[in-house]
Amino acid sequence: FTGSAFGSAAIWQYESLKSRVQTYFEEARADWLDKIRPQKRGDFRKQVNIWWNSLTEGQRTVTGIIAANVFVFCLWRLPGMRRIMFTYFTSDPSSRALCSPMLLSTFSHFSLFHMAANMYVLWSFSSSAVSLLGSEQFVAVYLSAGVISSFVSYVAKMATGRFEPSLGA
Repeated sequence: FTGSAFGSAAIWQYESLKSRVQTYFEEARADWLDKIRPQKRGDFRKQVNIWWNSLTEGQRTVTGIIAANVFVFCLWRLPGMRRIMFTYFTSDPSSRALCSPMLLSTFSHFSLFHMAANMYVLWSFSSSAVSLLGSEQFVAVYLSAGVISSFVSYVAKMATGRFEPSLGA
């Protein structure tokens, strides 16, 4: 999994760089149009864009991870989703589904405090980590760390003979 994650991150990084170069040249051509068009005021989309552009690259990267964690947290609150959530979003070595929960449980939190604390810590070091690794490699590290810690949890549960499900990485 880790090899695939970092291989995918390398491809993503290449495509992102290629896209940024293309966007730069397209913006240079379109820049003169923005100067002659009247600017809109009070546009919600423009305000969101200004906020988004004020974030560091690390904060923008982690925003997607936080959104995925919040979405999964909300799914836990839907009674009709409980069976699916226990099957695919908890790590349990006695389950029939072993591989996908190792990844999906990385996004799973049952308590609001647990999720908020984890996301705060992730947000706090994201800028420095992404500036060191790049956003693509940071996501690969995040996913790989989640899968590896789930695997270590499986091994520990097998060694102790305790087969209860667990959440998170």
